[in-house]
Amino acid sequence: MIGFISELLYRLFYPLLILFHKQCGYSSDAIKLKKGIVSLNNKSSSKVVMFHGVSVGEINAIEKLIKKTREVFTDYKIIVTTGTNTGQEIAHKKLDGVVDLITYFPFDTPSCVNRFLDNVKPDVILVAETEIWPNIGIECKKRNIKLCIINGRISDRTYNSYRKLKFFFKPLLNNYSGIYTQSSEDLEKFLSLGADKKTTERMNNLKFDITPPTVDFQLDKSGRVLIAASTHSGEDEIILSAYKTLKDKYFDLKLIIAPRHLNRLSEVETLVGASGYVYGFRSAGIQSFADIDIMILDTMGELGKMFAYSDISFIGGSFNKTGGHNPLESIIFSKPVISGPSIFNFKDIYAIIKNAHAGFIVKNKDEFTKVADKLLSDKTFYSQTAKAGEEVFKSQQGALDFVIEKLKNI
Repeated sequence: MIGFISELLYRLFYPLLILFHKQCGYSSDAIKLKKGIVSLNNKSSSKVVMFHGVSVGEINAIEKLIKKTREVFTDYKIIVTTGTNTGQEIAHKKLDGVVDLITYFPFDTPSCVNRFLDNVKPDVILVAETEIWPNIGIECKKRNIKLCIINGRISDRTYNSYRKLKFFFKPLLNNYSGIYTQSSEDLEKFLSLGADKKTTERMNNLKFDITPPTVDFQLDKSGRVLIAASTHSGEDEIILSAYKTLKDKYFDLKLIIAPRHLNRLSEVETLVGASGYVYGFRSAGIQSFADIDIMILDTMGELGKMFAYSDISFIGGSFNKTGGHNPLESIIFSKPVISGPSIFNFKDIYAIIKNAHAGFIVKNKDEFTKVADKLLSDKTFYSQTAKAGEEVFKSQQGALDFVIEKLKNI
């Protein structure tokens, strides 16, 4: 019945569906791929593993897993699908040359799904986080294709909606061969919606399966350091104003500003110059804060390492509508993070960090200054926050190996 209704709606509203996708920036080629018209060169009849991440956040989450799968399963074909244009862009940027095919996930109708499955013949499909598509589940079960959710999560809002429709979601969830969740809370949500207890497990969060970069340079801090990482236009002013307030109280406090895009360097320099503080560019060979107050980080590839020398980290893209950047680059060094309210790109990570008291989400400059002041003035509070970050990593790691073992068993 689900297949019949979805196919009927697809055919009835096909012109509107195509118009909508074109207005959203999808090309004719992209729409063709979404209809399942795709090919995979598999003359060797290798087994095929397919990963699906709807957009940027999901692809970032499974990037390392995909690369590890390539290392472990050298003879397998690997497909990556996304649902959005931005997902395609990041997938090509990070995975071209690693996987055999990057394409779009098909429209969830019997005709499109069957065409897609006929063309690529996956043995295993791993769907990142939470995408419950009825027809793909039904057809995979018919064909004995292993369909799994990995890094699974359900937000409270989504869960409350799904719970009212448990009669609908329970049979859909039972089409999955495995559901592997980020947390115990997510595990309980899936189980309460009708997922099979035998095949639903906690795996932890793939995004935490990272290692700190090797720090291959020395930096004389000459005090404590606040780093403003990956700042966007409008955020440097907020940080500089907060820094002035904090600097008046903590004379040893230094600042690193690392703009997200280096084409903003002249803009950042103008703002820093107007602040009246002594500053310099990292590219000029700065190795000490002894003679400067502010360093403008204008080199490539050093930001992740610079967190090792910070005491407090502000993660940019969060005081505008960008959606924030990855706070784990700081947390992995057990350094407390502060972010603005716009964190939708990493909301699952921030939820874990906030619940563990390893980081803070603030609404404005005043709240930022208040939290930073507390961290600088209260050694016990700072130590507890840093320790919480260390414990978060210990509790969350292991997800990558979990999935690799599941693939070996399959």
